[in-house]
Amino acid sequence: MILTKLSLHQYTIDLDRLLPVGKQRIDERHGLVLCATINSGTDERTEQVEIAPLSGIDVDGHQLTGFSQHSLLQTSAQLSEYLAALHQQPADKLLDFADTTEQNAIAYGLSLLHAKLMGSLDGHSLEVRTIPLIYRNQDEPLTAVAERVAALANNIHAVKVKVAQTSLEDEIQLIHQILAIRPDLKLRLDANRGFELQQAIEFIACIPIHAIEYIEEPCSRPADNPIFYNAIGAPWALDESLNDPHYQFEMQAGLCAIIIKPMLLGSLQKLQSLQHLATEHGVRSILSSSLEASLGITALSRLASIMTPDEIPGIDTLSAFSQDLVQSTGKAKCLQLNDLQLLLALD
Repeated sequence: MILTKLSLHQYTIDLDRLLPVGKQRIDERHGLVLCATINSGTDERTEQVEIAPLSGIDVDGHQLTGFSQHSLLQTSAQLSEYLAALHQQPADKLLDFADTTEQNAIAYGLSLLHAKLMGSLDGHSLEVRTIPLIYRNQDEPLTAVAERVAALANNIHAVKVKVAQTSLEDEIQLIHQILAIRPDLKLRLDANRGFELQQAIEFIACIPIHAIEYIEEPCSRPADNPIFYNAIGAPWALDESLNDPHYQFEMQAGLCAIIIKPMLLGSLQKLQSLQHLATEHGVRSILSSSLEASLGITALSRLASIMTPDEIPGIDTLSAFSQDLVQSTGKAKCLQLNDLQLLLALD
């Protein structure tokens, strides 16, 4: 299987509404599409992957912090070098480069491209499984959030709610309003390390703990998370901590899940190793997006059906995108490769 054609394209997609990135907000998404064709002499296959580090500038002109360590420019520069070396080479070379790069978005993209070219993702269900994301837009009244909750389908039994964004009082009111409308819902709360220890305890003390599935990164100091659990008994999950290049899995009191964002963490092999470690300690692994466009979300959906078939992935961010990317999800416009900026083409 020889890589006979390689091309790299860049996209920019406006968002119909602001999306939260931690406590920051973005109004557009930038990324890359890597396209590859393999030829075995008799058969030819072409696949595309989205490679979109979660970095750049927020709506206030500040750098996004706490997510991808590399810029889109750095990613496209390294990919361009790699593609020149990969052209006319065996497809398995993709995995060699995925193992050597320090850029996690590239490691994930190259290993995913190899899996797609080898057909490893073929035949898996694309049944849409997602946890709705609930958050309050800037200057939005609570009634608007209530309308979105009331509109949820009856077969939705869990939602993800962004917290530690505004005042404790407003967010406690938001939680109670959600549960008043849908008392059957389980809540995946996401604090993005937004609370001090005492704030996290006070917040959870004011809401029904039986409704909480877990809270992601409750404390600004990760070392406080087990103390938080011992004080209030609310299970918690790790998200941002996994982005630390020195992170090593360690079981702690109250840890019940890890939120795996492949674009931020690296190759498929690395993801599977992390998942296996967590499973050995009874900790759930949940795949989640890094605000990819539809091409990346479709791949995540397939990966989730393979890696975590009993878990619903966190991929409910596409509704904010004004356009689809390569893979249509029903939006009025679906960008194809010829709509994107061509950065490199090797035939």
